[in-house]
Amino acid sequence: MKKILKWTGIVIGVLAVVLFITFKFIQYNTKKASPEATAEYKKDGTEISVFYCRPSKKGRVIFGGLEPYGKVWRTGANEATTFTTNKDLTIDGKTLPAGKYTLWTIPGKEKWMVIFNGKMYGWGVDLNQKASREADADVLQVEIPVESLSNVQEQFLISFDEATPAMVLAWDMTKITVPFK
Repeated sequence: MKKILKWTGIVIGVLAVVLFITFKFIQYNTKKASPEATAEYKKDGTEISVFYCRPSKKGRVIFGGLEPYGKVWRTGANEATTFTTNKDLTIDGKTLPAGKYTLWTIPGKEKWMVIFNGKMYGWGVDLNQKASREADADVLQVEIPVESLSNVQEQFLISFDEATPAMVLAWDMTKITVPFK
């Protein structure tokens, strides 16, 4: 009986190690295709940080194709994008309280809905590739007009324009600018 328990323990231990190594390998390869990035804004005591993963265009039609119009997008790849601010912000006349949020968007041809959601999600999509966002946890939604870029932005980019100030999202031939105070 002791022998059976010993071998069962060894088999379970080996399986756990193999599963862990497999998970880390898959995670590494996923991150290699869409690397992690952090965009930061620091000015006059305001500190904003956006953590996201950067997918590439790779010859695909992005908006209206890979990312359909009118559907919630995790605004990046892999994990849900997170947005953290140490101070209350005013965006489109609405207040976003200091805190940590997940950042979601609903791309459209002429306007995007930008959504700050108060819930943290382990991954940006479920097994059916549907966005994990739960609308009842939305803290702020704003509509932002779409701008066209003159050159292709191959890899998704979130940055900050310190002069405006604004958060800028750009990918393919599309750009949106989210001003804040």
